[in-house]
Amino acid sequence: MGEALTIRVRREKGYAVVAVAGEVDIATVTRLRERLFELAASGRTLVVDLDQVSFIDSAGLAALVGAARRAAAHGASLQVVCARARTRQLFRLTGLDGPVPLARTLDGALESLAAARPAPASQRGAQEARTAARSPGPGRCTRRRREIGRPCARRPGGRRGPGLIAATVVGAAVVVTGSSA
Repeated sequence: MGEALTIRVRREKGYAVVAVAGEVDIATVTRLRERLFELAASGRTLVVDLDQVSFIDSAGLAALVGAARRAAAHGASLQVVCARARTRQLFRLTGLDGPVPLARTLDGALESLAAARPAPASQRGAQEARTAARSPGPGRCTRRRREIGRPCARRPGGRRGPGLIAATVVGAAVVVTGSSA
C-alpha cells in the first residue's frame, strides 16, 4: 500500500465538492464509499475531484458508480473532475464515462452543473414528458450513441452497456480483466 487516502468535503450552495487524494484501492475504498454514499443520500449534487488520486482500481470505480446511482435516487447527480489522462482513459475503457460524467477542471464541472439546473416548476412537467417520450431508458444503446462513437457493448444475458468486469491502472498501462459477452 502506498499513499494514504484523504477525503476533504467542501459544501457549497446546492452541491458538495469532494476532493480525494492518494490511492483508491480495495484497502481504502470503504472509507470513500461510505463518505460518498452519505453525501449522496443527502440529495446534494456531488462533484468528486480525483486530480490528486495517484491510483484507482475497479473497487474505486464501483464506489463512484454506486454513489452516482444513490445520488440519482435522491434527485441529485454526481460528476467527476479529472485531468489525468490515465484515469480518464480508465473511465473510457470501462464505459463509465457515460453514466459518470467527467470534467477536466472543477470550474468546468461547476459550469455544466449550472447549465443543467432544473427548469422552473411551471415548465418542468411538460419538459419531463418530452424527455420521457424520446428517452430509450437507462443502459440502452441508441443510434445517436453509436453515431457519436460511444461504446454499446453487450453484457452477459443480452443487456447492453459496459460489460467490463474489472480494470486497474498499473503504471502507464491499464490492465483489463473480464470481457463483454
